[in-house]
Amino acid sequence: MTGAAGQVSRPETVIEASGLASGYGGRIVWSGADFTVGAGEFLTVLGPNGAGKSTLLRMLLGLLPPAGGELRVFGGPPRRGNPSIGYVPQRRALDPELTIGAADLVGLGVDGHRWGVRLSRQRGRERRTAVAQALAAVGAAGYARRATGRLSGGEQQRLQLAQALVSRPRLLLLDEPLASLDLRSQHAVSALVAGLRDDQGFAVVLVTHDINPVLSFTDRVMYIAAGGVSVGTPGEVITSENLSRLYEAEVEVLTDSRGRVFVAGLEAETAHPHSPGGTH
Repeated sequence: MTGAAGQVSRPETVIEASGLASGYGGRIVWSGADFTVGAGEFLTVLGPNGAGKSTLLRMLLGLLPPAGGELRVFGGPPRRGNPSIGYVPQRRALDPELTIGAADLVGLGVDGHRWGVRLSRQRGRERRTAVAQALAAVGAAGYARRATGRLSGGEQQRLQLAQALVSRPRLLLLDEPLASLDLRSQHAVSALVAGLRDDQGFAVVLVTHDINPVLSFTDRVMYIAAGGVSVGTPGEVITSENLSRLYEAEVEVLTDSRGRVFVAGLEAETAHPHSPGGTH
């Protein structure tokens, strides 16, 4: 794309990291991350349990300072409460007796910080419109008035996604959004996030232990394990040679008859399934 002056315009850089390190209380969890995320890009963060995947999201949200290196979001340091960032935390099963309506739950993404403050009539209309649009976008309009606690896990996840998107963010962060969902719901939620990304143009950083449901939508992956980080396309990163070299350990990537691969050797007690190759 060229601008009026004939210069090539580049996608907006949403995240910039240089020598980024994560840690707590003086202990480094992982380090050496160099990467950028552009507008509309889909980055999937992978790795064994306890490797420190979610700490990246905490740093992007301004909740945890980098332990080293530099991190910039929209050209500046991360800050708490940035309305340009939508966040879907790790899902926890809601109390079946929770009676708050689905639309009211999504509305907290607009004015959850205003408890006890009456909105003007104009603001009230704007809020209702934004909530209705967000519910429609995630396919949840049909149960807007139902009690949230009585919805299925997949339906509740759609509401959390709507709540994160109701303010029309430029960056969407998702922490294990597919955990505890059945296979069909995992693929449905993955396709939904990718479709909304295409429609609205926001960047996505999604943390997961299994890339299979999001493989066809992922532009790049960040693999975190044993204190190290590797970033690239799935085909570049998830190979025996690359992972063994990065983590200085014997790592084996095994492919089964369905084309799924299993990364073995980064955790002695488990192996994490992934699928190789391909970008969106």
